[in-house]
Amino acid sequence: MPQLNLVQAINDALRTEMRRDPTVLVLGEDVGVNGGVFRVTENLYKEFGPDRAIDTPLSEAGIVGTAIGMALNGLKPVAEIQFDGFMAPAFDQIVSHAARIRWRSRGRFHVPLVIRVPYGGGIRGPELHSESPEAYYTHTPGLKVVIPSNPYDAKGLLIAAIRDPDPVIYFEPKRLYRAFRAEVPEGDYVVPIGEARIAREGSDVTLIVWGAMVPIALQAAEKMAARNASVEVIDLRTLAPLDIETVVESVKKTGRVVIMHEAPRTCGFGSELAALVNEQAFEYLKAPIVRVTGFDTIIPYPRLEDYYLPDVGRCLRGIEKVLSY
Repeated sequence: MPQLNLVQAINDALRTEMRRDPTVLVLGEDVGVNGGVFRVTENLYKEFGPDRAIDTPLSEAGIVGTAIGMALNGLKPVAEIQFDGFMAPAFDQIVSHAARIRWRSRGRFHVPLVIRVPYGGGIRGPELHSESPEAYYTHTPGLKVVIPSNPYDAKGLLIAAIRDPDPVIYFEPKRLYRAFRAEVPEGDYVVPIGEARIAREGSDVTLIVWGAMVPIALQAAEKMAARNASVEVIDLRTLAPLDIETVVESVKKTGRVVIMHEAPRTCGFGSELAALVNEQAFEYLKAPIVRVTGFDTIIPYPRLEDYYLPDVGRCLRGIEKVLSY
């Protein structure tokens, strides 16, 4: 079984689906000839040509608007937004149109559209290149939001997203693009949208994470094991629809919860998770829920980035806080 990094796994998923289904195509800025700014679409232009690996003008609203039209007319476009912070110009197309067309048409029309977005910090990017905007889109009815943390899930979730009849925002944690390799099966397989993964079993604390926070959570859990504390790590994989059942079952077992994400704290997705746990598992809690998050500021320039992003040390302090309550 080949060992792939995240970039290679996503590329493999795109190639697999484009070979299987001639209606699948990719479009975006530099995704064709150059293979994308991160080389995620590398060699797709060479194999499938300019009609299915389409270089577009620098217009995010135009990219997504065009992709919506394609999806409504029988194609399955995978649109790339080059960086997370560049989603704002396409926001109207995403939330006012892609997310609403099935409702607006009373189910007569679907938008089988995937919007791929490299997201998050950790690569020393400038402003608008290191954002974590997932909460905007989980707040929007009609959108599915997927965030893989490893190559196996990245391929299986992207294939599932391409086959989904509704629009999927597929966030790719760019700091993990080439961070490690893992076994990824060749050919066709699906990781179902809406199912969380128990990345590490434990009995004392439930640590809920997604994307680039998963490796950090696993490192923290390993360090806590040396202190005789057992941490269960849940990789949500999908934020919308959310697998709240897996979260609640874990909370019933551990009684303590830490939620970690790199987006700003206020109205981050961790707030929704904390509210859901309070609503559905309050009687099992032994301590208040702790959030370890980014700060309520614009993510700083590279020199200060490490102070902004949650790390193993901050995660450990959050775990110790719920354990000592």
